[in-house]
Amino acid sequence: MRIQINGKQIDVGAALTEHVEKQLNTSVGKYSENPVDANVTFSKEGHEFVCDISVHLSTGLNAQAKGRADDVYDSFEGAVSRLETQLRRYKRRLKSHHRDRKDPIEVMGVPSYILASSTDAEEPETLQPIIVAEMETKVQTLSVGEAVMQMELTGAAMLVFRNTTHGGVNVVHTREDGNIGWIDPRNIK
Repeated sequence: MRIQINGKQIDVGAALTEHVEKQLNTSVGKYSENPVDANVTFSKEGHEFVCDISVHLSTGLNAQAKGRADDVYDSFEGAVSRLETQLRRYKRRLKSHHRDRKDPIEVMGVPSYILASSTDAEEPETLQPIIVAEMETKVQTLSVGEAVMQMELTGAAMLVFRNTTHGGVNVVHTREDGNIGWIDPRNIK
């Protein structure tokens, strides 16, 4: 597994790098047969150290976890603990989806825009929003179950994906009541 370790305005020393590589290989190796790569980023917010871990699995799914603590090692241990919990929880589902899937998850790049928010009290001259940034976003082709699993593994509130059944764009999201919502706007005739 390739592991990239970064520090945002923090010097990540050799001892921490060695600890992260050893612990992450052991922890992720228990629950995933072929992890592809991992990114670990350390930063400091106020008096706390923050550790963000993102692991790309061979099934095409990503798992993310974050840990916070007063010590940099403790922040990493907290993030690894959360990551292990996620991987342990979804191990059976990951294996069964991977076994049923003949091809790896297809990813398609689509344009993504950031629009300026309207902070003025005045009425805008046009209803056309102002585009602040334009970038490319990856949209995966998944089943609904895989999309829910991907959304929960990454900790996202919603996920846009192409449905493997009909190829249309779908959305899964976390509802206020804690349940998962699924939006499938295709026309049924």
